Amino acid sequence: MPAVMWFRRDLRLSDNPALLEAAARDGEVLPLFVVDPALWGPSGPSRRRYLAQSLRDLDSRIGLTIRTGDPVAEVVRAASEVGADQVHVAADYGPYGAARDERVDAALAGHDIELVRTGSAYAVAPGRVTKDDGMPYQVYTPYYRAWAAHGWRDPAADLGAVSWLVAESDGVPDVVLPDGLALPEAGEAAAQRRWHDYRRTRLEDYDRQRDRPDLDATSHMSVHLKWGEIHPRTMLADLREHTGQGAQTYRKELAWREFYADVLFHRPESARDYLKPEFARMDYDVPGEQLEAWRQGRTGYPIVDAGMRQLRATGWMHNRVRMIVASFLVKDLHVEWQHGARHFLHWLVDGDLASNQHGWQWTAGCGTDAAPYFRIFNPVTQGKRFDPQGDYIRTWVPELRDAEDPHQPVDPIVDHAEERVEALERYQRIKR
Repeated sequence: MPAVMWFRRDLRLSDNPALLEAAARDGEVLPLFVVDPALWGPSGPSRRRYLAQSLRDLDSRIGLTIRTGDPVAEVVRAASEVGADQVHVAADYGPYGAARDERVDAALAGHDIELVRTGSAYAVAPGRVTKDDGMPYQVYTPYYRAWAAHGWRDPAADLGAVSWLVAESDGVPDVVLPDGLALPEAGEAAAQRRWHDYRRTRLEDYDRQRDRPDLDATSHMSVHLKWGEIHPRTMLADLREHTGQGAQTYRKELAWREFYADVLFHRPESARDYLKPEFARMDYDVPGEQLEAWRQGRTGYPIVDAGMRQLRATGWMHNRVRMIVASFLVKDLHVEWQHGARHFLHWLVDGDLASNQHGWQWTAGCGTDAAPYFRIFNPVTQGKRFDPQGDYIRTWVPELRDAEDPHQPVDPIVDHAEERVEALERYQRIKR
């Protein structure tokens, strides 16, 4: 009997174990994608447009059946239309995705159709690595050691001949980008090209240059990982060919993504609430004009404004700058981290729930950082250290292109030194 391959965050044909399982019996597969209003609705223009472009790329290669609606109904309907007795997926460990799959599983079972889960979006699935007592890790470094010791499978075999089935399709949604927003090329081939070029030209210097937003020294692979246009297992296998410190540091960054997915798996409420509940008692300011100035890149602190404008123009922001702007919002403006995380998810093309929310909590001091709240980034010294010539600032804050010192604040909305003292005083009040 034919099978359904329900694509989600695995928009590729290579190294795709779930797809191999779907094609294993007789090679007749209906490739299905469901535009789920519960996920599509909250997504911002960057993710919607990029997803649409990635779907068009995959559709041009295999002829996707695209349905819009509740997956519980749409997956059952598609499987029934082609007479499939199995629907194949990569397991989803996110809070919404896991619950959705349980509902779909139950609905399929009512029609004698099996939901088959094979693999996941991670090299090591969330929940697989635990402490000796079975408890999850809450700090990255010991998690990384256990993750590396556990290891992962080699990339899956190449996909053989497949008879792609065709069913009625709603087509890829049209998404119009706001003015001034440009996104990277989408699709599996684009992901493979970018990864190949980065390994060949820049990986060796990754450990020394990854914190420099002025050098464009990072791989920009986060968006391809977000949508599964490449699997981290593929990247880890390729990294074996490189023995330098750059490759070792890059491997650790891939592990950060898996660590945050593991934390969210064990603590699903931390997608919205504090990982360390005592921080909910801290005094925060009511969001207002200062939050809006931060969103627009009009704080008067050049490195902060550069990052926020880069986000709005490209749907992406350098990771070091993400930490700087997050620290500024929470500890200089005293706004709760959820407001910033929500803004990021609206505009980031690589917006990943686990990485975004826990990256924000780490910087806000209420997450997995072992020495949390005392880390308050000085936006001026951070700019001078990681953008020493001011090239990044001049790129994204054009009014400072001719400034003798582009790092100096211009009409700042707050005084950093004063707000640092205020932030620490507020922290001390919840520790009493």
